[in-house]
Amino acid sequence: MKQKFTRKDFLNLSGLGLISLVGRQLKPFWNLLAGHQGRVIYETISTYQQPTYESEKIRIHWKDAVFPITSIALGKGEPSHNRIWYKVGDEGYAHSSGIQPVRTETNPVVTIIPEGGLLAEVSVPYTDALWTPGERYHVAYRFYYETTHWIKEVVNGPDGIPYYHILEDKWDLSYFVPAAHLRVIPESELSLLSPDVPSYEKRIEVHTSTQTVIAYEYDQPVYMVKASTGGDFKVGKYATPKGHHITNYKRPSRHMAAGNLAFNGYDLPGVPWIIYITESGIAFHGTYWHNDFGKARSHGCINLPSKASKWLYRWTLPQVPYNQQSTYNVSGTHVDVY
Repeated sequence: MKQKFTRKDFLNLSGLGLISLVGRQLKPFWNLLAGHQGRVIYETISTYQQPTYESEKIRIHWKDAVFPITSIALGKGEPSHNRIWYKVGDEGYAHSSGIQPVRTETNPVVTIIPEGGLLAEVSVPYTDALWTPGERYHVAYRFYYETTHWIKEVVNGPDGIPYYHILEDKWDLSYFVPAAHLRVIPESELSLLSPDVPSYEKRIEVHTSTQTVIAYEYDQPVYMVKASTGGDFKVGKYATPKGHHITNYKRPSRHMAAGNLAFNGYDLPGVPWIIYITESGIAFHGTYWHNDFGKARSHGCINLPSKASKWLYRWTLPQVPYNQQSTYNVSGTHVDVY
């Protein structure tokens, strides 16, 4: 018996990366869970007997706890914008909004670092960035899965472990991270997507009413994903500006920080795959501090799953040269926000 998908189901699955939109064929990828784990994003989350908040609560998991994700379910009831639930091992179900899908993959150490540095991404659920290599109690930040960072050099700590010296892009500080926890991103992985499509035949639509982003080639949709655009908070409204924009400034990594952390501020190192569309800093970018796409909840930017933001980063213009921290051009890919 074939499973039927509603439009809402499609939007939920596409936000997780479980739907591929190629031409007009929609295909759910149920086999993507091999080796997947979940990291708790929020201060706490709870597991339930069934994929619904109305079910019996089983257990509380605390921030940064990591567990296997063994299956995915479409839940019943609220929240209607995100019906994805994860099966936590053999324990029960937890709503996906507070869980970052992760993997634990260590990497060989790259010892030859060019003068401009190398771009790398965290390939484990999290790793602590230290002020001094080997000084495990002197933590500057915790770097999370799929965040991106610039490697400056390799150094050996007093514990004999090789560390990457990370160049801080906002305050010109230095951090040290166990080298095995970062995967150097090869140049082939950042090549331009659809290079034969003329720039004027590529465009993006952002629909704030449905919290969806759609990429078009020749007026045909080629990519669709759920997003989180600007929301309303107690301290103010942060609506994503509607109208016509251009992606003329891009960078693969950025430490984003603003405001008071006690009053809706944020301090987010290694935000990946940033595509700016306004001079004030509104951008598409990857997201690791929530997994609740389909709901307006950002400070104005267009939050995307990191893999989706990387796809748009590679697909849009201008193309950022490999080993370059940013690029700017007067022209780019057209974006319409509705």
